[in-house]
Amino acid sequence: MSIEVVNITKSYKNFTALKDVSLQIPEGELVALLGPSGSGKTTLLRLIAGLEQPEQGSILFNGEDNTDRDVRERRVGFVFQHYALFRHMNIFDNIAFGLTVRSRKTRPSKQEIHERVHSLLKLVQLEGLAHRYPSQLSGGQRQRVALARALAVEPKFLLLDEPFGALDTKVRQELRRWLRHLHGKLGLTILFVTHDQEEAMELADQVVVMNEGRVEQVGPPEEIYNYPANPFVYSFLGRVNLFRGRIQNGIVKLGEAEFETDSVQQPGEYPAIGYMRPHDVEVSLTPKWEQSVQAQIRHISPLGPIVRLDLKRLDTEEVFEAELTRQRFTELGLAEKAIVYVTLHNLSFYVDSQPAQAPSPAFIPLQASI
Repeated sequence: MSIEVVNITKSYKNFTALKDVSLQIPEGELVALLGPSGSGKTTLLRLIAGLEQPEQGSILFNGEDNTDRDVRERRVGFVFQHYALFRHMNIFDNIAFGLTVRSRKTRPSKQEIHERVHSLLKLVQLEGLAHRYPSQLSGGQRQRVALARALAVEPKFLLLDEPFGALDTKVRQELRRWLRHLHGKLGLTILFVTHDQEEAMELADQVVVMNEGRVEQVGPPEEIYNYPANPFVYSFLGRVNLFRGRIQNGIVKLGEAEFETDSVQQPGEYPAIGYMRPHDVEVSLTPKWEQSVQAQIRHISPLGPIVRLDLKRLDTEEVFEAELTRQRFTELGLAEKAIVYVTLHNLSFYVDSQPAQAPSPAFIPLQASI
C-alpha cells in the first residue's frame, strides 16, 4: 500500500512539530525517517497511524483519504521502541491479542488463530517459545514478538518507532539483517523512525532526512550520502570536515589551496564552506598535487580496520580529521606531531549566494574538481 502525506502541519501548544510536510512512500518499500531528536519523525509516524490528528493537510493510502479515519479502520501495524508486550501473557497470547479482541463477526476461529500465531512464530524464528513469558526472552526476541503481534492482524503496512533503539549494538545489527530479510519475504510497505544514520543507510530503500519539522531531502541511501542537498544533510550523515574560505569567479580559496568549481560564475566574492568526509583526505609525506597543504598530526586513534588522525592545517590552523586504512598508516610510519601533506578530495562547497548582511542566506552546493 502506498502512503501519501500532503501539506501536513501539527503543533503542540507553542511548538510546531511539523511544518507543511509532504511525502510520498511507494508501495512495498522500506523507508526510514531519519533525523535528530525533535525533528518531527515520531509525530509524522503517529499521524500516519491515526494516533493523532493534523491541524491541516491530508493523509492518503493508495490515493484514498484516511485523514479522519479511526486508527482501527486504518489497519496499521505499529511497533514501539520498548516492545509494549503484556507481561502477564505468554508469547502465544501476546501475538494473538489483536485477533482475540475483535468483534465476534470479524474474529477468526480458535483454530485459525492457533495456525496464524504458530506461522508467525516460525516467520520470526521463535518456534518452541510460545508458552514462555516476555521476561524469559532476550531484548531481540521480545522485539521480534512485538513485530509478530503487529503482523498478526494482517496490517496494510508496518510503522516502526525506533524499533532497535533499546538494544545493544550486536543485537541491533542482527535484527537489521533479519528485518531486511523479513521485508523481502512479505513485500509490505514499512516505514521506520531512527536517529541512527548507519541503521537508515543499511536498511532503507529510501531515506527521508528531517530537521525541525521539515523534510530536508528524500532519496536512496547512496544518493543522500554522496549528493546531500544542503549543509544540514551533509553534516548529519556521518563524520564531516569543514573548511572556510572565499569564492570568486568560480575559484575557491581555502588558505593556500585553490579549487575550481563547475558552478555558474557569479559576480562578486562570497563566503564558501568546503564540506568533505574524513576518508576523502589523502595523507602523504611529500606534496602530490598543487592543492596539497601541510598539516601536523595532533592525535592518532586506531579504530579496528581504520586509523583516524586529528590534524591541524599549518596555513589556516583549522582542525580536521583523516581516516586511513591500517595498512596505509603502517606504510607511512606516521607519529604524533609529525608534519604531513594532505590533499582534499571530493570537496562540496556551500556558498552563501546572498549579500553578507542577508538574514536568511541560501546555499548552493558546488562540486570541486582537482
